[in-house]
Parts: sequence; C-alpha cells; structure tokens
Amino acid sequence: MIKHVETLNEFEQETKSGKVLVDFFATWCGPCKMLSPVLEQADKEGVLGCDVIKVDVDELPEAAGQFGVQAIPTLVVLVDGKEVNRRLGYLNKNQLIDLTK
Repeated sequence: MIKHVETLNEFEQETKSGKVLVDFFATWCGPCKMLSPVLEQADKEGVLGCDVIKVDVDELPEAAGQFGVQAIPTLVVLVDGKEVNRRLGYLNKNQLIDLTK
C-alpha cells in the first residue's frame, strides 16, 4: 500500500531502513497525475519489490530539498536512507520495475 508522508519526521522514519521508492509529486502536476495510477497498479501487483511513499512537494518542501528535487514527478529509490537510483517524469510500469531493481 502506498503511504502519503506528511511530516519530515515521518519521511525520515519511512526511509531510514530497507528499500523505498519515493514519489515526489504535486497535486497540480499533469505528469504526476498520469503516473499515479500506474504506480498504484504496480504497487498493488507487488512487482516493485519495495515500499512506496508519496511526498507532496508543496506540503513537505524540506524533504524535496534534501534530495535536490527541482522537477516533478521525481522518483527516488532509497536503500537504508541512501539514494541508489533516480528518474524524472512519467514512467510506465516496466520502467518503474527497472528503476527499483
């Protein structure tokens, strides 16, 4: 299940251990709206092999700033809190799977 993170403390707790895919997005962003159902379907199918969290850059700019997010959607894969992969823009399901390998 995709979790929406609303505080910096919650973000840090969710990303400090294990593999996590972070979706930095905004509610007004067209490509973010296109990506959301694809991400939800991939997560539901369990094909990503990691937890997924969503961070609204307008509500939690501190988290976006920590990772230098300047465009959205930005997808960042973290392992034990450290960035291991990143992609910008819309991705299809197969691209999401490749990102989280």
